[in-house]
Amino acid sequence: MIAPGLLILAMSPVVVRAQSSRTPPPPQPPPDLDGGFVYTPPGPAKSVEIGNFYLKRHNYKAAISRFKEAIQTRSDYPPAYLGLGKAYEKTGQKQKALDAYQQYLDTLPSDKDAADAKDVHRAMERLRAEH
Repeated sequence: MIAPGLLILAMSPVVVRAQSSRTPPPPQPPPDLDGGFVYTPPGPAKSVEIGNFYLKRHNYKAAISRFKEAIQTRSDYPPAYLGLGKAYEKTGQKQKALDAYQQYLDTLPSDKDAADAKDVHRAMERLRAEH
């Protein structure tokens, strides 16, 4: 004898819906007037964050590129110049490091990042002595 519940289950129509294995395409940036796409760089803070990532990994060329991108986005952003100075210093480009550090000090608000400013002054003195 078949249990009454099983008979109902066995006689019920089974509906199986196929799920698409395709994922929808990612959203695309708006096209520019020429029909291509406009590159929108990340904000300066994100570019500096990525530059510092490359700096820690000793990929100085990539770090320099990201710090320059941050400066192009916002020319008065002190952390970009600080990172650029460190990257130039690591690559032995002493004059460029000095210039970047000076830009850092010029763009730094007077009451902000005093500890970093002291470190930059020391680095500049060392670079000038070596140069």
